[in-house]
Amino acid sequence: MSPIQLRRPDTQDDLAARSREISIRLTEWPSVTGTRDEAAFSLRLAGFLRSFPYFSARPDQVVVAPIPGDPLGRSNVLALVRGTGTAACVLAGHFDVVPVDDYGDLKPLAFSPEPLREAIVARLEATGENPKALEDLRSGAFLPGRGLLDMKSGLAAGIAVLEAFAADPARQGNLVLVATPDEEDRSAGMRAAADLLPAFLAENGLDARLGVNLDAIQDEHDGAGGRVVTFGCVGKLLLSALVVGKEAHAAYPLAGVNASYLAAEIVAEIELSPELADVSEGQHAAPPTVLGARDLKTGYNVTLPHAAWLTWNVLVHGRKAAEVLDIAHRLTADACERACATMRRRREGTAPIPMTQAWESIPVRSFAEVIEAARARSPEFDPAFKALADELAAQHDLDLPSRSRRLVEMAWSASGLEGPAVVLAFGSMPYPAVHWPAQAVDLRQTIREAMAEVEAEHGLSVGEMAFFPAIADMSFVGPVDGADLVAAAANTPIWGSSIRWDLSRGATPDIPFVNIGPWGRDYHHWLERVDEAYSFGVLPHLVEAVVRKALA
Repeated sequence: MSPIQLRRPDTQDDLAARSREISIRLTEWPSVTGTRDEAAFSLRLAGFLRSFPYFSARPDQVVVAPIPGDPLGRSNVLALVRGTGTAACVLAGHFDVVPVDDYGDLKPLAFSPEPLREAIVARLEATGENPKALEDLRSGAFLPGRGLLDMKSGLAAGIAVLEAFAADPARQGNLVLVATPDEEDRSAGMRAAADLLPAFLAENGLDARLGVNLDAIQDEHDGAGGRVVTFGCVGKLLLSALVVGKEAHAAYPLAGVNASYLAAEIVAEIELSPELADVSEGQHAAPPTVLGARDLKTGYNVTLPHAAWLTWNVLVHGRKAAEVLDIAHRLTADACERACATMRRRREGTAPIPMTQAWESIPVRSFAEVIEAARARSPEFDPAFKALADELAAQHDLDLPSRSRRLVEMAWSASGLEGPAVVLAFGSMPYPAVHWPAQAVDLRQTIREAMAEVEAEHGLSVGEMAFFPAIADMSFVGPVDGADLVAAAANTPIWGSSIRWDLSRGATPDIPFVNIGPWGRDYHHWLERVDEAYSFGVLPHLVEAVVRKALA
């Protein structure tokens, strides 16, 4: 194996060295989402923080806050370092990570960054695969490890800044750390923290001036696209469709409507659709892509599939939920029209077979329309719907889209409407887009001044973007459009059961939030790796400069 050329941050830079040390320590503590390790991590983290001199003298300033009703017993961790005045900055990051099965025989090393680097280099040299990853790791510029990029090196930078802030006797303002589980699944941690945070700040007499999310960005080039401060965050809607067909024997395929074929046409129409690709402030959100497509037959037979369930990842900047649904309705109607025309044309080119009139036109409906039809048909519908919704909410091993599907199916069955048809809904937790508040012009300029200071000190560029490009916990604490969430709720079957979000008090704490995090490559992949020089050597200084200037 060729020797690895280690290129670590300046060892004389205490903040960089501490950030690297904490990053590796946090990575060595397993915390896969939905496991006991994730639940145990908060106590380990709290104990670690309480070992700092500031917190060892004030252990009550580190709070382990259980997530209400969490079946796994997970908790958030909040830590407060007091300085002067009432102004506060909030540093936020998640500590859960995705599973490690993709590492294969290297799985035992997934949480051990330095031994893992040597093992990956040996594997890649032997197989010849992934030459870019091999170059990155052999150069010593990148360090691998599950969760090191996403996002324990970001969380570690925040902790290193918190520790340095606590050690400064002349510190101005106050600094709060919020560390959360479950970002990789349903953001249960940050949603609970967002409910808790306003009271926590009020009880401590604090006014949150700025929030800094510490999540990672991927860049496949020289890192310029990862060395950025983002002044908002993309939002996400899980567009879903129940495709209702018409059963028939496979020997008479046009006597029915094959829900799988109809679903395929809809998938083709919406996949990477430019109409659903949002553009705002000059930044393009990734276009929609299908995340799930399956028929709802429970076993093999020669009957046409009677129904199918589809889900899409739809990212938004400024586009509203109602507009997403309108565009999806139009695209779905076009796909259905094309499917009808195709079947009629193909029947003409084959031996005459019976053809149902259902192929003349296939309606597209929203979930809100269907549930209203069900309510109008029976006064018993609402109690029955609630009972099923609550039952599904208690099935913690059942994912949110599957719960939504069951409820859409129930509403369709109770509506009295006839298929074939397509019912559009939102099938999971909505992540609202976060925008920088228009009135915070001076604060934005202050952040830019901190960026310029770090650029000059470290001799590199730090760019800015309007939106963090991937969904993140910022959606539950930053400024969002509450009215848009109300509109989304009307077409989200699990709202009020699996999703409990009281919008009457305001959707979020409404804190101006930026994202400042590490950069690297291939997160959620066994080659996940972080750029050492920036993530350890620059990032903590950038976070520290932004905090210091915001609190001055």
